[in-house]
Amino acid sequence: MTAFQPPSGAAAPPTEAPAWSDPARASAFQQWMERISERHHLRPASVRMASADASFRRYFRVDASVGAPTRIIMDAPPAQENSAPFVQVAQLMAEAGVSAPQVLEWEAAEGFLLLDDLGRQTMLDVIDPANPQAARPLYDQAVDALIRWQLSSKPGVLPPYDRALLERELALFPDWYIARHRGVAVEGRIKERLERSFMAIVESNLAAAPVYVHRDFMPRNLMVGDGDALGVLDFQDAVYGPVTYDIASLMRDAFLSWDEEFVLDVTVRYWQRARKAGLPVDDDFGAFYRAVEWMGLQRHLKVAGIFARLTLRDGKPKYLADTPRFIAYIRATASRYSELTPLLRVVDEVEGTTALSGFAYGRM
Repeated sequence: MTAFQPPSGAAAPPTEAPAWSDPARASAFQQWMERISERHHLRPASVRMASADASFRRYFRVDASVGAPTRIIMDAPPAQENSAPFVQVAQLMAEAGVSAPQVLEWEAAEGFLLLDDLGRQTMLDVIDPANPQAARPLYDQAVDALIRWQLSSKPGVLPPYDRALLERELALFPDWYIARHRGVAVEGRIKERLERSFMAIVESNLAAAPVYVHRDFMPRNLMVGDGDALGVLDFQDAVYGPVTYDIASLMRDAFLSWDEEFVLDVTVRYWQRARKAGLPVDDDFGAFYRAVEWMGLQRHLKVAGIFARLTLRDGKPKYLADTPRFIAYIRATASRYSELTPLLRVVDEVEGTTALSGFAYGRM
């Protein structure tokens, strides 16, 4: 899910040399480094771990000669990772005027890439969750980058975020979170309620106008540098889909929660600037915000399923620690709309929680 991450939890110590379980791949890497080092003034002996992520990709940092910038190396085994989308979207980002890693070298057969190094600090690293006002300039920069990305959208370039993909994503929640993680059979009343809710969610999200969608546009994937533009990472899963997705991802984060006032404030700012820029957002903010909430709900259900899968199938339990945040997002949104009451009842039954009190309303 996440591309290069600077030292923040998942990153290895900066002096740790990469380990290789496959000697043949280690040899291929050494040969590739020998071929490119002189051209890019690299120092192969300085290669060390930068991070690993939820996929099979790993990232190394390598020094260059005096006065030259450090670089990032992506290790993406072709048997598990297709690097072509990363290369394609990196070029699209550059054409859109968005700061993203430039692909300097790509050994497609082996899955080795040499990239620009956008630094060691993410937006998440520098944010103080207790001080939303201090975070606003960073969110303004994030909105600027998002609008530039969306304005560059063209149909037929990226894979469509269509009904089939929306339904596959939602299926992760019952399959991996409810059935396998919670051990609750998805049948009878639970199955019927989920199917009814998922149908409403998909229809709502398909109604949004399509643009380029990053799919993980959040502070952990935004790099803070010396200028006014944030660097953007983790874009290899980009698609052409709902204009509501990335702003929902930005404000309903996997690793950071804001109160509703700040979420509304930034979302309004995005909506105003998007309308002024001519992006296809609803002219009525109430309708737009509802669509953002329903798009966010899609994402939260998907990610809860993915985090359970990462734990149970891939042996990466650290991600499951963040699922309470997603369950809280799901319950908060489902409690606001009468059409989503069946989903709220399922979640409360599975989690053993009490239904949220408050006013549930229908379509705005």
